[in-house]
Amino acid sequence: MVTGSYDVVVIGAGPAGEQAVGRLADGGLTVAVVERELVGGECSYWGCIPSKTLIRPGDVLAAARRAPGAAQAVTGQLDTAAAFAQRDYMTSNWHDDGHLPWLEGKGIDLVRGTGRLAGERAVEVEAADGTTRQLRAAHAVVLATGTGPLIPPIPGLREAGPWDNRSITSAKELPRRLLVLGGGAVGVEMAQAFKRLGCAEVVILEGAGRLLAREEPFAGEELRAAFGAEGITVVTGARMTAARRVGSGGPVGLGLECVGLEPGRPVPVDGQLRAAGVAGGWLYAIGDCNGLAPFTHMGKYHGRVAAAAILGREVADAASHAIVPRVTFTDPQVCAVGRTEAEARAAGLRVTVVTTATGEVPGAYTQGNGVGGTSQLVIDDDRRTVAGATFTGPGLQELLHSATVAICGGVTVDRLWHAVPSFPTVSEVWLHLLEAYGL
Repeated sequence: MVTGSYDVVVIGAGPAGEQAVGRLADGGLTVAVVERELVGGECSYWGCIPSKTLIRPGDVLAAARRAPGAAQAVTGQLDTAAAFAQRDYMTSNWHDDGHLPWLEGKGIDLVRGTGRLAGERAVEVEAADGTTRQLRAAHAVVLATGTGPLIPPIPGLREAGPWDNRSITSAKELPRRLLVLGGGAVGVEMAQAFKRLGCAEVVILEGAGRLLAREEPFAGEELRAAFGAEGITVVTGARMTAARRVGSGGPVGLGLECVGLEPGRPVPVDGQLRAAGVAGGWLYAIGDCNGLAPFTHMGKYHGRVAAAAILGREVADAASHAIVPRVTFTDPQVCAVGRTEAEARAAGLRVTVVTTATGEVPGAYTQGNGVGGTSQLVIDDDRRTVAGATFTGPGLQELLHSATVAICGGVTVDRLWHAVPSFPTVSEVWLHLLEAYGL
């Protein structure tokens, strides 16, 4: 058996793993990263990058149609083949050659194969040809494996071979009809994208009472209205009972049981993202596999935190429980950070909720006609700080970071009153919201 010794071994070369190995190497440690698929991970090839690339053509057309003058120039049909070709370019046709030079430049060893824990500070890697390699870590092992899509326990559904996020973001042909099971972020984004790409019929089936059930209720209601105007059918409060076809699939083991952790469950972690209950503090879990905040940007944040902890710095995860930013890239977009009103009240906070129409500022009017949406702040009355924020409307993703900074920094609303937004920008909704609070 081939063996290798390193200061740190990272299992998974997605966004979280890349952040960790880069910072650890910069800190002077020897690092190996294990990857069984593509360096760059889910986000680069089957998640954020291809999905947002497929969303973009429809967004551009919708924005143009809201602007008189530009609207008259939009006379042709969306070129689906060109949209798919751009997606292929953005994913490098599912090759990771472009990710490798930076690993080599930092002296990071890439080990191709399936990694699993094989004991304390030990990782066993099985290559595609069946050969096995043993890696030893002097300081730490970091789990950055990500997660796979959940297939609901519906009789016959797994066997029916349904599309998941990988199937739809890598699709080569447009289906005539598309049934989306679930009205979460991925479901609603792909439903609208594929309708705008040319699907004749798109239906969303959601078991909860509204779309985006984890966000503020008004966000799902506004999105449903927009979908109805585009011919997307939304059915809520109904569940699939059975499905039929033929297919196969199964999970891959990670060896958690050999260190006393339960397979098939998120890895519980402490504030430094060390696996709870593993003696010696050598095992870390970052990104989706710890279950804290399954977003690419949070995985990258976890990678930074874990790397700093391994390098001996005083650091702790301050964002994963109450300052998680999230954007659903539909039209209208749903941009939120921090706690919803319900979550804030459940946490025992005394809050005031203020709202304003996103489209009622001059900056929104300059973008064209029919720009709508809602902006909302959940304000902690005792601390006079923002506990949560939600913005709905077209193209608001860059507006969200202002709220993230306000919450992360604990900036009081009295101080925010002096943060002057440029005119004419949509950021003026902040003034309207603070005025609604009485400032």
